[in-house]
Amino acid sequence: MFKDQITPTMSAARAREIAASFDLRALPADFLANPYPVYAVLHETEPIRRMPDGSCFLTRYADLVAVYRDAQTFSSDKHVEFAPKYGADSPLFEHHTTSLVFNDPPLHTRVRKLIMGALTRRAIAEMEPGLVQLVDQLLDRIDAQGGGDLIEDFASAIPVEIIGNLLDVPHGDRGPLRDWSLAILGALEPVVTPEQHALGNRSVTEMLDYLRTLVTERRRQPGDPERDVLTRLIQGDATGDKLSEVELLQNCIFLLNAGHETTTNLIGNGLLALQEHPHAREGLLDSLRAQQGDPAMLENTLTLAVDEFLRFESSNQLGNRRALKPTTVGGVDLPEGALVTLCIGAANRDPAQFDRPEVLDLTRENNRHLAFGFGIHQCAGLSLARLEGRIAIGRFLQRFPGYQLAEPPTRGGRARFRGFLRAAFSIR
Repeated sequence: MFKDQITPTMSAARAREIAASFDLRALPADFLANPYPVYAVLHETEPIRRMPDGSCFLTRYADLVAVYRDAQTFSSDKHVEFAPKYGADSPLFEHHTTSLVFNDPPLHTRVRKLIMGALTRRAIAEMEPGLVQLVDQLLDRIDAQGGGDLIEDFASAIPVEIIGNLLDVPHGDRGPLRDWSLAILGALEPVVTPEQHALGNRSVTEMLDYLRTLVTERRRQPGDPERDVLTRLIQGDATGDKLSEVELLQNCIFLLNAGHETTTNLIGNGLLALQEHPHAREGLLDSLRAQQGDPAMLENTLTLAVDEFLRFESSNQLGNRRALKPTTVGGVDLPEGALVTLCIGAANRDPAQFDRPEVLDLTRENNRHLAFGFGIHQCAGLSLARLEGRIAIGRFLQRFPGYQLAEPPTRGGRARFRGFLRAAFSIR
């Protein structure tokens, strides 16, 4: 087992050194491998860190919640920040300033209402049999080959299929979705290389070209708007409110990307955390064995575990807001136009909110983590993500309780989205 290579240790001195000069635009490799010691120092010494570019980096749970709550003061609109980053006429700029997550009401309200209409509790419950079948097919393939890659062969394959089903993307067309997603979301990192910029723009363009064909076909042959999110977005709601063509296409890209990357990371991070924390793994396996005849208890145990994985290794580590007027956060005055970075990964390990935050406790109750955000921008697909995590991780463990890594895993090397690119493992 490659425990030490999963999350490398960092000395207290090194954590203090990075924290003292902390700058999101100049992050060292050892921070990207393990940011949590640095977050712990910032909690203690500078919970609202003034960055060299004038923005503020927030690490306290209470401060993040305060910002999330006050959508009247803190805007999610990114036109100001993204114009210089991408160029105001670039595909990346048009996408990221039109998608649900980077907008304020009324656009945010309109799009979210349409999406949530197809993600009702009943609709998600009806997805479970198909999800179980998909997971079991992937596990059968892994069983036949004696192992595989936790990310490529399992974690990433699940959300691509689920989101593809929601938009009714033909199975033969789903091959490029993950690479497009990684490129477009990779361009959200604090610093983007020219190569990442070009790849992100090209991926948006290719995805739009594909979606135009898909939308044309769906207009000709609509699906069930109660199940097919794309049909629902095309038709609008009962009041006749519809999205423009640009809004429609860009939010289809958002759905494919948001539903894919974060859930991939949830499943991959969870299964690798169990490799790194054998005591937690054995405790979870013992509970699953003891509860085999009690579906309700199994579901509760796995739900607690999934929420702890989300807290402990948040799939999305960073969020951003812009102050629309002068305000105060955590006792610090902010001027109009101030940019703030919300460090979800740090808030989810804030000792003022969580008992023993550095411990992976899969039985943690009242786990009010911020992995799904909070307030009006809380993740619209959180119930679906929890279902995917619970089914994927639970059935994997029940099928392969003795899985072991075959070599050190490869992290994504990103600050915003924390996950792995590869993790070879064996089951025998």
